[in-house]
Amino acid sequence: MKSKTSAVKSLLTEEPGAGRNTRIQAQNRSKLVDAATVVFAQFGYSGATIEKIAREASMSKNNLLYYFKSKEELYLTVLQGIMVRWLAPLEDLQEDMDPVAEISAYIDAKFKFSRMQPLSSKVWANEIISGARIIRPLLETQLRDILERKTTVIKAWQDEGKIGEIHPQHFMFLIWAVSQTYADFSSQIDAVTGKGLKDKDFYADAVENAKRVLLYGVIPRS
Repeated sequence: MKSKTSAVKSLLTEEPGAGRNTRIQAQNRSKLVDAATVVFAQFGYSGATIEKIAREASMSKNNLLYYFKSKEELYLTVLQGIMVRWLAPLEDLQEDMDPVAEISAYIDAKFKFSRMQPLSSKVWANEIISGARIIRPLLETQLRDILERKTTVIKAWQDEGKIGEIHPQHFMFLIWAVSQTYADFSSQIDAVTGKGLKDKDFYADAVENAKRVLLYGVIPRS
């Protein structure tokens, strides 16, 4: 049996849906991934079962196992997809662009992810909170690599005097924390305010206030 680390590394070298390229098969895989996201968000990895996921997808257990050999394989597929979508906006930060506009756009993208894909955010948060036992190989490779590259971009902006002194990694952690809180702790926010990111005005206020605080910290002082 493959270890969790080797299973993740193996998954990273495979194209999603490799060998299953018909339209119906692609649709079924997507349906299963969506259903798994719902179940993993609600029950966590330990509480989720193949039966629950199949039921959520309105498919048989045998049909699910045709596309995914195990719960772990399906879980890894869900996490990989989340990471791809999660990292895409960060990849857009470019040294030759205006830093305030770039950071503002990144904050927009992070909040949009929390608003449009709250269950994906919760799946990711649950995995991290539980110690990232399964996803750690991705964190130590893909996430570490892109964070290091974007740290270089932020340092370059600082060297050019375009933004003030701030620790690049901690700055990124702050953006992640602020934006993801609205998805991961939505029950708490709803209990206190009776609102969430689906409320357009509440969403706009949340993004605007985050920008005021976060951007104030990087705008150069005269």
